[in-house]
Amino acid sequence: MVKIRRAIIVQLSGLLIFAIALFFLSRKFPVADLLATIQQHVMHWGVWSAVCYPLLYACCNVLLLPGGVLSIGAGFFFGLWWGFLIALLGNVGGAAISFFISRWIGREWLKRKLLRNRTLNALEPAVDREGWKIILLSQLHPLFPTSLLNYLYGLTRIRFRVCMLWVAIGQAPGLFLYSYLGTLGQLGLNLARGRTHPRAVEYFIWLGGFASAALVLALLGQIALRLLQQAERDAAVDRVKKADPTISISQDSMV
Repeated sequence: MVKIRRAIIVQLSGLLIFAIALFFLSRKFPVADLLATIQQHVMHWGVWSAVCYPLLYACCNVLLLPGGVLSIGAGFFFGLWWGFLIALLGNVGGAAISFFISRWIGREWLKRKLLRNRTLNALEPAVDREGWKIILLSQLHPLFPTSLLNYLYGLTRIRFRVCMLWVAIGQAPGLFLYSYLGTLGQLGLNLARGRTHPRAVEYFIWLGGFASAALVLALLGQIALRLLQQAERDAAVDRVKKADPTISISQDSMV
């Protein structure tokens, strides 16, 4: 739990530092104009921008590259709802490719590599036993390596369509939050260029909506973490029992 809190603090601190740096840079350089130019170039592609963006997102997932910037960019370039949908399509597309690779192409090699990790080794039997529940919980937590987990799912007996459904549902809250943040960036850009003049109440609505979404995601992440830890303990108990069926172990002793 301490590591999780530390990681959250680091991420929030990094976001705050980035925002402050962007603010000071915008006072000396035409950052707003540069961002507006990039946005116009992306939107100039029309339908192709909505086709290429999910493909780029999927490639990042498959290559285990961080996709948070692309998720924020989806909201920035396409708006909240279209950006959320595009990011979700890209994420599920990447998960499908990773699942296919681990199940039908590089199964043995990936199994040797992935199952060296204690957490992933515990999650594999948990996915086999609990199915969609573990997939949903592992995707809900914002700090779990979801791109890596997509390869793990292909090593289990879970069905492809069931896996993709719960990957999409589990990723939806986090992707919505990222897209919301990107939309706020788009509104901030229009504000900096004098294209919008919001009233004070609109600031409270925008920031309040973002804070509410972040709070819900944080609560879901905490619940998911506790349940995943319980699944990890259950898997440890099962391994010990299989090794020696005569041993009786209570779950409390594994904590």
